[in-house]
Amino acid sequence: MTKVELVRAIAQQTGVDQPTVLAVVEGMMSTVKSTLIAKENVYLRGFGTFGLKHRAEKTARNISKNTTLIVPAHDIPNFKPCKEFMEEVAK
Repeated sequence: MTKVELVRAIAQQTGVDQPTVLAVVEGMMSTVKSTLIAKENVYLRGFGTFGLKHRAEKTARNISKNTTLIVPAHDIPNFKPCKEFMEEVAK
């Protein structure tokens, strides 16, 4: 499902016009991004948690050139669905 399809589906379910739904979806995504950039988690009860996972520094190898390089420590965004969400998907 793309963002356009998501906006269309929400607009049909709620009866709200598509430009308004698009603004809300864009606002939600922007807020989640800025919150994660600030190194905070976003908890959506009944849905899941958007958070950060820390990756430690590691040594990687380029096999074709037979060289090694250091990949610095960094954070990556992740999503952890809540228990109810996982149970519904598993059905």
